[in-house]
Order: sequence, then structure tokens, then C-alpha cells
Amino acid sequence: MPPRLRRALSAALITLSCLLVPLGALAAWAAYGLADTGRYVTTMAPLASDPDVRNAVADTVGAGIMREVDQKLDVSPVRGAVGPFVHDAVHSFTQTRAFRLAWDEGNRATHDAVLRALRGEGGEDDLLEQPVTVDLAPVTAQVKRQLAEDHMPLADRIPVEHTAFAVLPAQELAPLRKGFHVLEVAGFWLPVAAVVCAVAGIALAVHRRRAITATALGTALGGALLGVALAVGRRLTLADLPTDVPQPAAGAVYDALTATLRMVSWLLLGLGLAVALITWLTRNVRVLHPRARDLPARRERPAAFEDETVQAEAGIGAGWPPGGPTATPGA
Repeated sequence: MPPRLRRALSAALITLSCLLVPLGALAAWAAYGLADTGRYVTTMAPLASDPDVRNAVADTVGAGIMREVDQKLDVSPVRGAVGPFVHDAVHSFTQTRAFRLAWDEGNRATHDAVLRALRGEGGEDDLLEQPVTVDLAPVTAQVKRQLAEDHMPLADRIPVEHTAFAVLPAQELAPLRKGFHVLEVAGFWLPVAAVVCAVAGIALAVHRRRAITATALGTALGGALLGVALAVGRRLTLADLPTDVPQPAAGAVYDALTATLRMVSWLLLGLGLAVALITWLTRNVRVLHPRARDLPARRERPAAFEDETVQAEAGIGAGWPPGGPTATPGA
């Protein structure tokens, strides 16, 4: 293959590999990180102790309780006194073990319902394109048992009602399902394609050391772009939230979900720069063939030694002629 063609193919493959690195990392994170219920619950579990999340839950649950009370009782004259009391009570509940249990079970039930809908495991309901709902009755029952074990007064009177809570509208289910299937395929093949393109580009390169350096720098650049994309995505996500959603809590959730992806971006950046630096520092190191190692020594031999070697190979020198040196007449 002509060197010019090898250079062009190598550059194209290395460039493609560097472009696929951040895309492959993003697809693999979404397919194998977010799509795993156990990992999702483990990732979200620490948020139960986050102050911003607890305040958001207290505000949301407290407002819901006050709406229910307003529908059944007339508390308008004492609403100003009842509201803070309800908020403080709910906020105290968010610091208990029962809340952490409810948080984990609620996230597990929600994630499992969405995942089954996206994978088409819901049976006939998926064919009807109904909204994805979660029944919070099992979560409520588990929290009730936990409160009863903690000897909380009136815990046995907590009603356990089967309430369908919509988490995914029906009109969004079809496009999300198609995108999820594409994501599952891309999460495996994009990283594989990035590695194959990088190896092929280095193998075709005329100067492989330069190709390795370019691949390493491109990988580092891909990691940096991934980190920038996460930061921009966070800003855009928080800016598009409804006004009734607290941004600090949403930011905490975003940071928890993308923590692994941020670590991958830093890993790609550090690994790429490290490989490029090692390649640059070892640029003057040459591995010589065993025969090539003897050439400098042979070049440094004196001329007299070379003459003696030539004479010895030709059979000239000591012991020539065979009969010994001829005596000079008159000696």
C-alpha cells in the first residue's frame, strides 16, 4: 500500500476513533448504568440524606397534605399555623430510617416500571400505549410497617391505598422505546468501534509513534469535551425545569446520576495525556537489532587491526610461506 494512502487511512481511522470515544462512553453509561435498576437505586440512595432533596420532599409532601386537608376540613382560619407545623413534621420524617426506606423503594418501583415499559415487557398494556404508572401501595405498606416497628403513635392507622401515579405519558412512550433500543445497541458497539478504529489506525500508520501520540491526544480531547458537555447539559437541564421544581434538589439528582460519567471523562483525559507524555519522553529511545548493535564497535576498530584481520582471512602473515621465512644470503 502506498505511504500516502496509508497516512490518509490512518488519519481517518484515528479521527473517527477519537470522535467515537465520548459518544461511546455516553451510550455505555446510559445503557449499562441508568438501565440497571440496582445501580440506579444505589446511585440515588445517598440523596435521601441530601439537605436540598430533603427540603424539596418536605415542601412537596407538606403541600400535598395541606391540599388533602383543605378538601376535607376547613382550616383556613388556622392555615398559617398548621402549615409550618406540617412542614416541620414532614421534614423530621425525612431524617428517619423509614424515609430512606421509602426513598429506595419508591425509586426502585418507578425505575422498574419505566424500564419494563421501555423494553416492552408490560404485556397487553404496552400495545395500548397507556401511560406508565406506579402503584405506591407497597411502598406505603412498607413504610407503615417500619413506623410501627419504631413504635410511632397512630402508625397502624395510616391508610394503604392503591394509587396509580403516572411517571411517563402515553404519547412519549413510543419514541422513547425506539430510542432506548438504539441506545442498548450503541452502548455496546460504539466503544468496540472506537477501539477497533484506534488499533487499525495505529497499525496502518507510517510513523506509529506519531499515530499513538495523536490517538492519545484525541482521547484526552474527547474526555475534555465529554466533561464540557456534562456541564452544559446540567445548565440547560436546570434552566428548562418548571418553576415549581427546586433547582438545588434537581442539581443534586443530576450530579448523582452523572457522577460515573464525570469520572470517565477525567479518566479519559488523564489516560490520554499520560500516554502522549510517555510517547514524547521516549521519542529518542531506539531498539536495535542484535547485528546492528555490533556495527558501531566494528566501525571503531583501528585500521591496523582491520589489515591484520584481512591478512589472516587471506592466509597472509605469520607462518607464510609454509616453509617459514627464507634466510637472507650471507646471514
